[in-house]
Amino acid sequence: MKTKTTAMKPQFDLIRKTRSFLLDAVKDVSNDQFNKIPQGFKNNIIWNMGHIIAAQQGLCYVRSNVPIVVDEGYMKLFKPDTKPEGQLSADAIDTLKKLMLPIVDRLETDYRQQSFAAFKPFKNRYGVEIQTIEDALNFLVYHDGVHFGCIMALKKMI
Repeated sequence: MKTKTTAMKPQFDLIRKTRSFLLDAVKDVSNDQFNKIPQGFKNNIIWNMGHIIAAQQGLCYVRSNVPIVVDEGYMKLFKPDTKPEGQLSADAIDTLKKLMLPIVDRLETDYRQQSFAAFKPFKNRYGVEIQTIEDALNFLVYHDGVHFGCIMALKKMI
């Protein structure tokens, strides 16, 4: 019989794979292009990448009353209902790119250690009931995919 940890392995693998594809898709994007907000859009490529990171932290760590594992400034800059506030430096962009995969490894480790036992159920902005950390991880797969799609649309416009 599968344990919860074993059963969730495909979700962690899919999150890693999506983020790896994303990093590959933006490997040749310049700092100016990361920061550019094309006409008709309200954010840019790097905001979407930062939002992926902030959403993971909020959805899993904050909702479980577990300290986040990234700089708290990212939550302020990239949480839902924010938009880019000026240009991010090359160093800040590089830092966000470097965080994309290691924080998934940390998330999986913390999940295995049952760090999210105090997860607080809620209904997200899409009307989806997120009852458990497993629901949150399943939603995270979808959320990362949505923002990967946004990034690909933005990339075509820059």
